[in-house]
Amino acid sequence: MMPAAPPAWLADVKFDEKGLIPAISQDATTGQVLMVAWMNAESLAETVQTGRAVFWSRSRNRLWRKGEESGHVQQLIELRLDCDGDVLLLKVEQIGEIACHTGRASCFYRRLEQSADPLSSKWVSVDPVLKDPELIYK
Repeated sequence: MMPAAPPAWLADVKFDEKGLIPAISQDATTGQVLMVAWMNAESLAETVQTGRAVFWSRSRNRLWRKGEESGHVQQLIELRLDCDGDVLLLKVEQIGEIACHTGRASCFYRRLEQSADPLSSKWVSVDPVLKDPELIYK
């Protein structure tokens, strides 16, 4: 929950017209980009207050506490704001080694394999499923 008066540092964050800002989640140790999500002022303030990543779910239209169903939480190590103030970078410790709802370590598991004929290029899954999503989400 947002405190009665918003913290002063929040004034430097430029939310879009819907009150959201993109948030990149990165493994603090390896540098691997784990996922991209959205935050609003409330989720950002809760993330800073609790040290656990909280996002805004556009599909559910509510706060999404990363790992609330799966147990694969992200502990905040460091928070950065880009030069324009409109993108956040969360350096995190990913608990359970799985950040993606597909059961993979990262949401960025597909790579474009280019062909001599650009129209034949295709996305290929290059990272393994670490755990069957059916076993993670009930």
